[in-house]
Amino acid sequence: MTSLLHRFARAALVPMLLSATALQPAAAAQAVQTAQSSPLEQFNLLPLFRTSVTGAYMAGQQALQDLRTEEAARYFNNAAQGEWDNPILVERAFIAFAADGQIGQAASTAKHLLELDPDNELAELVVATEALKERRYGAAEQMLGAIGQESFTGITAGILRAWALVGDNRKDEADRLLDELGQSGLEDFLVFHRALMAESSGDNATAIELAGRAFDAEPYVARIVEVYARSLANSGEFEQAKEVIAQYEDQGLTHPVVTLVKEQIDAGQRPGIFASNVQVGAAEMFHGIGVALSRDGNLDLSLVFLRLGLYLDPSADVISLAVGQLLDAANQHEAANVIYEAVPITSPMKPTAVVRVATNLDATGDRGEALRRLNNIVTSRPEDLDALSVYGDLLRYDEQYTKAAEVYSEALELTGGDSPADWRFYYVRGIAYERAKEWPKAEADFLKALELNPDQPAVLNYLGYSWIDQDMNLEPALEMIEKAVEAQPQDGYIVDSLGWAFYKLGRIEEAVETLERAVMLRPNDAEINDHLGDAYWKAGRKLEARFQWNVAASVDEEGNVKERVAPKLADGLTEANQTE
Repeated sequence: MTSLLHRFARAALVPMLLSATALQPAAAAQAVQTAQSSPLEQFNLLPLFRTSVTGAYMAGQQALQDLRTEEAARYFNNAAQGEWDNPILVERAFIAFAADGQIGQAASTAKHLLELDPDNELAELVVATEALKERRYGAAEQMLGAIGQESFTGITAGILRAWALVGDNRKDEADRLLDELGQSGLEDFLVFHRALMAESSGDNATAIELAGRAFDAEPYVARIVEVYARSLANSGEFEQAKEVIAQYEDQGLTHPVVTLVKEQIDAGQRPGIFASNVQVGAAEMFHGIGVALSRDGNLDLSLVFLRLGLYLDPSADVISLAVGQLLDAANQHEAANVIYEAVPITSPMKPTAVVRVATNLDATGDRGEALRRLNNIVTSRPEDLDALSVYGDLLRYDEQYTKAAEVYSEALELTGGDSPADWRFYYVRGIAYERAKEWPKAEADFLKALELNPDQPAVLNYLGYSWIDQDMNLEPALEMIEKAVEAQPQDGYIVDSLGWAFYKLGRIEEAVETLERAVMLRPNDAEINDHLGDAYWKAGRKLEARFQWNVAASVDEEGNVKERVAPKLADGLTEANQTE
């Protein structure tokens, strides 16, 4: 469900959303750019504002880009109070309030913005969401009906309007509206929300049929699995519900909400409907769209949508963790931990939240305490696969490779080791073995990972690179890395592997061309710059080689590459000092 929307959003609607709301997107879902110029700078609007207002605006702009949302809301509100009739500042303030989860304040500010800019679709959406929360369904439907369906915000408003119609007991009108929206290419996404609306309206038979269609389209999305299994079990079809969950778990997939429903079904209990009211269903709509936006790199917009979902359904801990994950991606770990710690102890998501808090201790510089807490978690909950996975990874990052391999082995004992999703445990255990200089075990794990997932680019790259590094299986290794590059052509590390393969095979011209591309993708990576320096030297481009080795030394944070290139800078590339 989410991936279908994500593909559609990337292809057509995200640019329109950004245009409509004037939000600046983040470059990637795991980082927030902090060096972009603000709209005021781009359009030379700074002279329009007093100095104090301008300062508050600029500070707010930087804070929002960093997802320091509480600060952003404060700065933008201060700026807007200084120029209360300026739609640019008022818009920024309302968006920052929404991103910070202050939806009441956001809606109040949005109402004023609509007085200044009546066509601001995102403001209309937030105000209508407030009406939906307050069960003023007729008012919400009327506001949302005024928004066109040409933009991303408009399509979101259309789905929310359908939920308002359901709340107003006008389900037939909601169905007709979704028929119109489906013509824009979103039918595969909408079928899931049709199922939730049917469930919320008490039409269980239709809910099961529609949830089944959603499951057939995307059988490995946890929320769809949960809803379909719930619908079946609520109708007394326990065995079919068990089969749905088994199909999901057979792929090596787990999720706390699916596990909870499975336990209820195994006990012969009817788990109850998911969309217990309109607010819960609409919140899931914001959740799905928010996750899609985050995958497209639009972290600030994603945060607004996820916050709207939590506003409608404050008990939706799955959405809370999605908000925390966004904040973690922006290195706002303390803010994320506040969210994780607020998850109730009775929630099925609490164990995941506890693991996230421990992981963030490492991110903020206390790896020892993070490892201690994770060790306590896996000791008290030895079947917590997520905790084992994170603990193993952190041990590996801490260069405790043998211990990490042992933890990954425990995880494989839990999963059985034969499902497609288990490729990941074989892969990371293979890395741990390789780092611990146990190559036969590492090679066996990499090969097993490829048996389970033959086209996985990370495994293809790591095994291919390892073979090349050891001067073994060079041609198969090259084929593996070429396949990995084809799958992920923008991954600088994989492109570097291909260039190094060409180098080891003596294909220097191809090595230079490929390594130059890798450096363009990863300009601050010391290893890649060192590789390119070696290739330049072999190609007879000795001045460029020395330049590249100097770059490698200057960007090396650990010192290993700096030590390696020192003799090259002194003597050139020799048999004694060439990179291994």
